Amino acid sequence: MSRVLVTGGNGFLGTFVVAGLTASESIECVVGADIRPPNPGVRLPGVRYERVDVTDAAGLPDLLRRQNIDTVVHLASIVNPSRSTTVSQEFAVDVEGSRAVFAACVEAGVSRVVVSSSGATYGYHADNPEWITESTPLRGNDDFPYSRHKRLVEEMLADLRVTAPHMSQTIFRIGTILGPGLENQITALWNSRRLLTIAGSETPFVFVWVDDVVAAVVRAATGGPAGIYNVAGDGKVTIKEIAQALGKKQLILPAWALAAALWVSHALRLTAHGPAQVNFLRYRPVLSNTALKESFGFIPSKTSREALDAYLEARSLQ
Repeated sequence: MSRVLVTGGNGFLGTFVVAGLTASESIECVVGADIRPPNPGVRLPGVRYERVDVTDAAGLPDLLRRQNIDTVVHLASIVNPSRSTTVSQEFAVDVEGSRAVFAACVEAGVSRVVVSSSGATYGYHADNPEWITESTPLRGNDDFPYSRHKRLVEEMLADLRVTAPHMSQTIFRIGTILGPGLENQITALWNSRRLLTIAGSETPFVFVWVDDVVAAVVRAATGGPAGIYNVAGDGKVTIKEIAQALGKKQLILPAWALAAALWVSHALRLTAHGPAQVNFLRYRPVLSNTALKESFGFIPSKTSREALDAYLEARSLQ
C-alpha cells in the first residue's frame, strides 16, 4: 500500500492524477500538494490537501515524514506562462523547484519518484529522427525556456541515479495531453478562424488522452517498472489533418515571417511567445511509444487521432 504525495496536485493534470490515485486500491493515502487550493468542485474526500510552494519548500521534508510518504509524483511546473511571467520565474519553479522537491525526497527517505517530463526535452530540431525513442539525445532548446528546463531537470535526475540509487525513478516524457476542459497554448492555436501553418512543415503532433496519462502514473506509483518512457498515443496527426478535423482552412506563413511577427509581439508584451515558438511548430518531436507498451507494460486506450477526436467532441458539448 503506497502513500503518495503529488506536487502540482491542483493543476489540470494533477487534479486528474489525484483522483486516479485515490481510486486505486493499492494506495493507502494521497496528499495533494500545490501552491493553490483545490477548486471546491474537485476536492475529494479522503485526500489530504497541503499548501506547498516548490520554490520555498523548506518544510517539505517534514511533511513527507509526517505523512509517511514513500512515493512522490512530481508534476509541478509552468507549462503555460502568461504574458507577465518571466523566464526567471519559470526557472525558479521548473528547475529550482524540482531540485528542492528531489532533495526533500532524498532527505525524507522517499523510495520512489514519478516525474512528468516532456517530449520537449528532446528539443525542436530540424534533424530530429522521424520517430524519437528514449535513447535519442536530449537537446532541449536553450532559446525555449520550457524545453531547456525539462532537459535540465532530467540531467538532475540522471545525477540522482548515481548519488541516490535507493530512490527509484519513473520518468514520463509526455506528448501533448488532451482532455475535457483543457485550454493551453496549443489548443489556443485552434481557436483562430484559420489554422496557423508554417510553409513546408507538416507540424506533426502526438497526442495522449489525459486518462491514459493518469493510468500510467498510477501504475508507476504502485509498483510499475522504473525507467524512462515516452507517453503518447499511437500514430501522429499533422497540422493539415487537425485543420480538417476542425473544419478550418490553413493560414500558411513562411517561417521568417512568423518569427518576425512573434519578435515584435513579444517585445511589445502582446504575447508570452517569442521567435523560438517557430521551431516549436516547425520541428515537433514525434514520440515512439514502443517502450511504454513493451517494457513498461501499458497500452494507451486512445491513439493520437482518437485523443484529438475525443477532445473536439468534448469541446463541442461545452
